[in-house]
Amino acid sequence: MPLRLPSLRTGHSLDLLEGSSEFFPALIAAIEAGKHEVWLESYIFDFTGASEAVALALERASLRGVTVRVVVDGFGTPLMPATWRRRFRQAGIDWQVYAPVGSLGVLWPGSWRRLHRKLCVVDDAVAFCGGINILDDLHDPGHGQLQAPRLDFAVRVRGPLVADVRRSIRQIWQRLRAIHTLNPHALAEALTSHPAQSPKQPLEQHGSFRAALMLRDNLRYRSHIERAYLRAIGRAQREIVIANAYFVPGRRLRLALERAARRGVHVTLLLQGRYEYFMQYYASRPVYGSLLRAGVTIHEYSPSFLHAKVAVIDGHWATVGSSNLDPLSLLLAREANVVVEDKAFAGQLRGRLMQAIADHGQEMDPQRYARRPLVERVLERLALGVMRLALMIQGKRYL
Repeated sequence: MPLRLPSLRTGHSLDLLEGSSEFFPALIAAIEAGKHEVWLESYIFDFTGASEAVALALERASLRGVTVRVVVDGFGTPLMPATWRRRFRQAGIDWQVYAPVGSLGVLWPGSWRRLHRKLCVVDDAVAFCGGINILDDLHDPGHGQLQAPRLDFAVRVRGPLVADVRRSIRQIWQRLRAIHTLNPHALAEALTSHPAQSPKQPLEQHGSFRAALMLRDNLRYRSHIERAYLRAIGRAQREIVIANAYFVPGRRLRLALERAARRGVHVTLLLQGRYEYFMQYYASRPVYGSLLRAGVTIHEYSPSFLHAKVAVIDGHWATVGSSNLDPLSLLLAREANVVVEDKAFAGQLRGRLMQAIADHGQEMDPQRYARRPLVERVLERLALGVMRLALMIQGKRYL
C-alpha cells in the first residue's frame, strides 16, 4: 500500500520569490540573521556573478560561529573552484557531495539518481524550497551569458513546515557523513528516519497558509509529488496552469490532463521553447499531439531558459518546487515541492505565470505541429527511444 500524502497544515507564512534576483537577497538576509545553523542543498552551486554573494554570506556566517552545512549534487556541481574550496575549508563549512560522478560519467546507470532538490533552513526559523539553484539568472554553465533571466520560482516559509525541511536535509547529510566515515550505525539511522513526518510537539504558528512538503525519493516517498499532481488535476473544475521546464509526462499524468480538458477545464501549459538538452527537448514533443487534440493550450517560452516547476489549479491550489514532470524527476531524482492551499498565494503565482505567457509565450498551433518537418519527428522519436531505454535499464515503466 502506498503511504498517504502528507497533510496540509495551517500556521504558515509564505513568500513567492521569482528568479535569483528575488531569491538570493532573501536567502542572504536569512543567512546573515542566522545565529546557530544553516543547512543548504542545491543541485548546482555556482560561484559566478550574483551566486558568489551567497557563498560570501555562508563564509561570513561560518566565521562568526554559525554551523554551516552544504550538500550539492555530484553531477550538477562536479567541480568547486580551488579558491572557494580553500576558503570554505578555512571557514569551517561542511561541504558534502551527493553521488559524485565516476569515470564513466552518465554512462553508468547508477549515476542517474541525482539530488535535484533546492532547500535551505536557517535556525529552525525559516526555510526555502523551489527550483532555483545557487546560480546567477544570467549565467549558464553550459551556455555562458544569457540575454534574459531564467524563469524560475522559490518560496520562503515560516511555520511548522520548516521542521520538515530541516529533517529532510539532515537525513541526507547524515547519510553522506556515514558513508564517508564508514559508520554503519549512522547510515542505518539516516536510511530509516522519516524526514517528512509531522512532529508530535506543537510548533510555533506564523500565519494562516495551509502547506505541506512533498518529497520524492527511492524508498518511502517514491510517488508523492506525482500523486499530489494527479489528485489536484483530478479534482480541477475550472483551470489548470502548469509551467514546467522538462515536460515528458507519463501515461497517467498525460491522461489526467486530457480528461480534465475534455470535461471543460481550461488547461494551459507553459513549456520550454528554447533548446537546452537534446533528450528533454525532443522527447517531450511526441506527447503534444494528444494533448492538443484534447483541447490543452500549449505555450512555449523562449526568451531565456524556462526552469520553473510550478502549478496553479482552480485559483487556490499551488505547488512550487524542484520536480519536473518527466521520468528523471518523478522516478529517479530526489525532489522537494511545497504544496500550498491558499487563494492569495495561488493568485499571485498565477498572475506571474499569465504575465509570462502574455509577454513571452508562443502558442502552439495544432495544425502547424502536425506539419512539423520529418527531421524533427525523427529526432523526437530518437530522444524518446533513448529515454525509454534508460528507464528500461533502471527497471522502470513510465512512458
